[in-house]
Amino acid sequence: MSKSRSKIHPKYKTKYRVQNWPDYDRALVRRGDLTIWFCKDAVAAWNAAPSGARGRPQRYSSAAIETALTLRLVFGLPWRQTEGLLRSLLRLLDLQLEAPDHTTLSRRARASMVEVAQRARHGSIHLVVDATGLKVFGQGEWAAWKHGARKAGPGWRKLHIGVDEDGFIIAAALTDATTTDASVVPDLLEQLDGPLVSFTADGAYDGRPVYEAVLGAGPAPRIVIPPSRTAVAAGPTEPILAQRDAAIEAIDRDGRRRWKKSAGYHQQGRAENTFSRFKRIFGPRLRARNEYSQNMEVAVACAVLNRMSSLGMPDSVAVVST
Repeated sequence: MSKSRSKIHPKYKTKYRVQNWPDYDRALVRRGDLTIWFCKDAVAAWNAAPSGARGRPQRYSSAAIETALTLRLVFGLPWRQTEGLLRSLLRLLDLQLEAPDHTTLSRRARASMVEVAQRARHGSIHLVVDATGLKVFGQGEWAAWKHGARKAGPGWRKLHIGVDEDGFIIAAALTDATTTDASVVPDLLEQLDGPLVSFTADGAYDGRPVYEAVLGAGPAPRIVIPPSRTAVAAGPTEPILAQRDAAIEAIDRDGRRRWKKSAGYHQQGRAENTFSRFKRIFGPRLRARNEYSQNMEVAVACAVLNRMSSLGMPDSVAVVST
């Protein structure tokens, strides 16, 4: 949020300092490293195995298509240039493999699906959920101006993510722009691979369906969602909303800002920072035009972003003024 729109005076804003700047600086440099290699397993799995189904068998495996799509997103290339880049890499590495042509890549991107890779975990999950809009290629203000809003078509899609306490994306879903944020929570929770101990989201997720879904995903997880300013306590007859009632009472007693600090609501900024990194690296719009291709594009982009984050993340601490 810009300073002009912030409700907190800059004098009272918390300032942060990165403690591990040398390590984080080297991690940022490594994100641009062009060193690329193909392990033996990747070479062996490049060509698709016989499926036994009727019709012409596929020539390239899903791993080959995912590799091409990864290069396309990281370097911001169209399909034809992606084909040329992949061919040059295979030639430079002296691998006896063929690169898929751009027509095959475009067609297979609509039929393949990549899941968000889960990193090794040895504990419980502190989930932070949020959503943002991604512009669809070919749609926008010009179409709305020329043909009218009704004929312009959907110019946006909505990306929903769930990040853990370290800022890694562990759940993601791409929906239409008109889909409500709260309705996607069950789909995100199904993607978790560990017990949920806390759930943090903004006020768009304040509602009974979200509380029911979250409480059913773990052993009494802690829910941190700011209730609306006109919210009233449901009372003891609604035990499923007990945490929401406690938040309403705390806000009435101590104020909303103090409740956010004591409840740890500012962890929600991890999701906002993830969206900021996502759009700086891949841009604010989707390259694919087909719905299924867009789903695969987002899944690969999340996997790439997690890979970059694994190289190193900033360790920020609040600067306490004396």
